[in-house]
Amino acid sequence: MTFNIALAGKGGTGKTTLAALIIRQLVKHGKKPVLAVDADANANLNEALGIEVEDTIAELVARVNNNRESLPSGMTKDQYVALKVHESLAESDNVDLMVMGGPEGAGCYCFVNNLVKNFVHKLSDNYPYMVMDNEAGLEHLSRRTTQNIDILFVTSDASVRGIRSAGRVKRLVDNLALDVKKMYLVVTRVNEGSIDTLHDEIVKTGLELIVAIPRDDQVFNYDLQGKPLADLPDDNPVVATVDELLHKAAVL
Repeated sequence: MTFNIALAGKGGTGKTTLAALIIRQLVKHGKKPVLAVDADANANLNEALGIEVEDTIAELVARVNNNRESLPSGMTKDQYVALKVHESLAESDNVDLMVMGGPEGAGCYCFVNNLVKNFVHKLSDNYPYMVMDNEAGLEHLSRRTTQNIDILFVTSDASVRGIRSAGRVKRLVDNLALDVKKMYLVVTRVNEGSIDTLHDEIVKTGLELIVAIPRDDQVFNYDLQGKPLADLPDDNPVVATVDELLHKAAVL
């Protein structure tokens, strides 16, 4: 049975960085292959993982809808899209990546969203672990893209606004009665003393703070230079903290 991990939180709180490093540590500890799902319209998980992506589901659907691809004889549009979605998986030795991509035309986004949900359900049984990097905001939750999740990591930067946004994620998950077994808060880019300052706001969210990820110049420079975060050294403090996170959450 697949162990499903998802990430949620407002933009700029390090969801993609965390997703990439969770995948890195799963692979390092032999928990592979991993199905990675980039459900963010502004897709860049592939860059953090160092995986080349040739096609996204949104781009595929747009081509079919605009008759820029010819359907094989005897094949319906839905059958053809299903076939091409399988072919669109970006594969590496230990990680297969599905990329949703951005909306292409009116009405396309909902269709793409449903495709992602359906194919994640079908494909996930082939993998011991799935990690889903969701878009910023709460829409993916209300559309129920994030379902049947073993652990949801809600990210926040070290700010009051970020922590309050994380609290709204928890309330929405609770109100929608989504199938999320465990939910934790992860605060990123933390300076010394920040967590003490934010303590009262964190308590108000009702979320358990599982780790505080330190601000790190090496991670910043990897992002600046476009280098895959999966290539960070084992002794990097952010990598070490993500490893601690997975042990605390009983994933490893």
